[in-house]
Amino acid sequence: MADLLVYRAEGQAVVHGSDLYGFTVTEWRLPATYPPFAAVLFVPTAWLPVPALKAAFLAGNALLLACLVARSARLAGRPAPLSVLCTATAVALWLEPVFQTLLFGQINLAIACLVLWDLTRPPGARARGLALGIAAGVKLTPAIFIAYLFLTARRKEAGVATASFAGTALLGALFLPGATVDFWTRRVFETGRVGKAWIVDNQSLQGLIARVTGTEAPGLSWALPTAVLAAAGLWLAARTHRDPVSPVSPVSPVTHGDRWGILITAFTALLISPISWSHHWVWCVPLLAVLRAERRRLLAAGAALVFTARTMWLLPHEGDRDLHLPWWQQPFAGPYPLLGLALLAGAAVAVRRRGPAGRETQPSVPPTPSVPSTRSSSASMMR
Repeated sequence: MADLLVYRAEGQAVVHGSDLYGFTVTEWRLPATYPPFAAVLFVPTAWLPVPALKAAFLAGNALLLACLVARSARLAGRPAPLSVLCTATAVALWLEPVFQTLLFGQINLAIACLVLWDLTRPPGARARGLALGIAAGVKLTPAIFIAYLFLTARRKEAGVATASFAGTALLGALFLPGATVDFWTRRVFETGRVGKAWIVDNQSLQGLIARVTGTEAPGLSWALPTAVLAAAGLWLAARTHRDPVSPVSPVSPVTHGDRWGILITAFTALLISPISWSHHWVWCVPLLAVLRAERRRLLAAGAALVFTARTMWLLPHEGDRDLHLPWWQQPFAGPYPLLGLALLAGAAVAVRRRGPAGRETQPSVPPTPSVPSTRSSSASMMR
């Protein structure tokens, strides 16, 4: 649980008034990378001995996984009785991103639960967007959902989320003014602090391009496609949200179009982030729930294979060997970004079929690839 030890060190830095971004911990010399607001939330971790803290995080993540499964069922418009919930939670532990999250003591499940809980609440629910803003204040990448809300004309919820996000930054500044200036003017741009972009642990588009080209810093060969992908992903999510064939399930207020809009936005965020460690891809849980609920059994089986096969960890990755993989190993080194790209491609096909008149000839469910997946080395513990 190396990441948990980083969180504990952040909490201790707040308690003792030490430099939040000046320390490294564990044998892998891991630094703090989250905004100061997150460090304030981590203060309670400094009060517990490490064994008790690890036990608490393990139990907490198991409960959060059950919560994510329940919210995923709600997203999919299916009821989740206790027996189904327990079984699905046990099965989900085999998914590599989930397993890695528990192994490293990560907070990915908490972030996904906050976002999904907020986005699956009934329209007009009180303070809808608040939890999304808090999630963005902890880990930044959920902020893409604020753009999704704006693009889908839910301006009130987007405004609440924006205000909530700004509030987390102000709260961080209140407790840690120096660290706040340091983070927002310097550290937020230092993606190299998080870890090496080219290792197989990084399942973002940048990691894929770096390994394919054999380049440690892809530069424009990554930045330009990422900018295009970000715009295309958000546009597809907004168009998919307007799906005219969008019945609302009696157990969920989420329409068919919105559920796929949420998933497309989540996978777009994972693709365009400079670093998306394999354990960030816990959004595989709602993806599998939606595919299963819509009876896309073959696609669900293919996606489940991707997230359980762990092929990236079977490849040689000691030292800089990640940069010298032959062409035929590249799909096994980057299964998650390939799946994400296939999801967006499927959404584009569905939008094209629907046409400008808003009529679609087939259901707009993006397909998923059958590429395997994932690893468990020390370097990936860096977030």
